[in-house]
Amino acid sequence: MTKQDKRDRAEAFRARLAQAMGEAGINQSALARAIGVDRSTISQLLTGNGARLPNAQVVGECAVELGVSSDWLLGLSDRPESAADLMAINLTMTEAPRALVDEQIFDWHKEAVGYKIRHVPAGLPDMLKTRAMLEWEYRPHLGRTTEQAIGASKDRLDFMRASRSDFEIAIPAHEIQSMARGEGYYRGLAAELRQAQLDQLLTLYRQLYPTLRLYLYDARRVFSAPVTVFGPLLAVLYVGRNYIAFRDSERVQTFSRHFDGLVKEAAVSDREIEGYLGGLLGDVV
Repeated sequence: MTKQDKRDRAEAFRARLAQAMGEAGINQSALARAIGVDRSTISQLLTGNGARLPNAQVVGECAVELGVSSDWLLGLSDRPESAADLMAINLTMTEAPRALVDEQIFDWHKEAVGYKIRHVPAGLPDMLKTRAMLEWEYRPHLGRTTEQAIGASKDRLDFMRASRSDFEIAIPAHEIQSMARGEGYYRGLAAELRQAQLDQLLTLYRQLYPTLRLYLYDARRVFSAPVTVFGPLLAVLYVGRNYIAFRDSERVQTFSRHFDGLVKEAAVSDREIEGYLGGLLGDVV
């Protein structure tokens, strides 16, 4: 960090205070009343030519009243927004329904067209499921809105086919194994439905590779919560009832590195997926 001369910092403070007052439409008298000082104090802050800066209390009160950050007034930041405002800009929470029939997730995909999209789903990705699988999964809980879930999944698959984006999906290996064997979450799913689902995965992968790349990781070695990274634009964490979306570059890069770690540790690479899925067909009973 470059050390700034006291006179330069004081001059920057006077300029930024005047700028903030102008943008807020507040004059010296009004600002003085709002922060509880004499008008002459504000006048001195604006017109002085020395290296002296006001105390922290005055700087903080001015920042709050003018809707800017103290760091920006003091020349310590180039962003005038307060920390709370920056957080609101860079982090949002959106409700996540059981079936992804809302437009938000689709809008994020469209926003990231042309960028690589990295995805760790909560289970098998809906867009790769057969209609029968979606009906088995959603109908007991959603009733008539199952048709919306199926329609949304088809729209996502059609979008993937036509999109200029590359898609990388990392899935725990046990998720595919459990589906093939009808274990755990998939207990009670008929063998013919599991067979058809594996066939669909194989068919879609052959059609879409290398635009679509699947990786299977060993959840005993590495762990991931459900997350999607939309190029350099945003990273979205799925926590059940909500999505938490991060837009600041540092966190997006952190999630990208996390995904790269899953790929590096993959038990089954993208080039091995076809053979692996074909081998699982023998587990369907």
